[in-house]
Amino acid sequence: MTRKSQLLTAGALLALVALGGCASGPYANPRDPLEPLNRSVYKFNDAVDTAVLRPVATAYQDVVPSLVRRGVGNFFDNLQDAWSFVNNSLQLKGAAAGDSFFRVAVNTFLGLGGVLDVATEMRIERHTKDFGHTLGYWGVGPGPYLVLPLLGSSTLRDTAALPVDIQGNIAGNLDHVPTRNTLTAVRLVDTRASLLSASDMLEQVALDKYSFTRDVFLQSRRSAIYDGNPPEEQEVMTIEAEPQNSVESRTDARSETSTHTGLSGDQKVTP
Repeated sequence: MTRKSQLLTAGALLALVALGGCASGPYANPRDPLEPLNRSVYKFNDAVDTAVLRPVATAYQDVVPSLVRRGVGNFFDNLQDAWSFVNNSLQLKGAAAGDSFFRVAVNTFLGLGGVLDVATEMRIERHTKDFGHTLGYWGVGPGPYLVLPLLGSSTLRDTAALPVDIQGNIAGNLDHVPTRNTLTAVRLVDTRASLLSASDMLEQVALDKYSFTRDVFLQSRRSAIYDGNPPEEQEVMTIEAEPQNSVESRTDARSETSTHTGLSGDQKVTP
């Protein structure tokens, strides 16, 4: 079985397991009916992050000069802009698709293959979109919240979109296996390094890291579907008794974490 087939099969099996997952109690968050299963996966992911990803990302940030790290991030952002062009086109957003196209053209040819972000200097706006955004734009509901092994926060809709997003991952579809694996590893480490400050904040302010992460992710993805202007949503929230200044701190931190993790507006989370 090829690598792509294995990924697609694993995603399908995961969706089936999630749909048949354990039932939740009467006070569960309606957006997270699979919370017991999700918490178990979140605990596993957190252990892997603590043991492997975070130390490697910290070393990367400490050793690699910021200018080089910025170039690496720009390179992968340029690849994402190419996929964003496809999804903005599928959403019939002509202006956003045009911006994405010109960002790729400018950064590829004038920015040394995307290492330099010339397009931002030219004030060409970035509109990051993936196929999950596209499905949401055309009316597909998010479904229940899911935590995927190693990949992190998702929804049933975004998990179903993963096979298409995998096809849109230029670096992950290179035929030369060593190059493909190297780029995948570098992208993972660079992305994790960019989230170090946000994860430090999460450790400091969140009474429950799982629910905090879930709420930030769901709010940000919903905002991204509507390009930062989502309609009002009525929901019932259960808030545990805590000091007012603690509530305000968590609210401010949620907003700042969204910004640091690239979740505001039309951005997507990177696990």
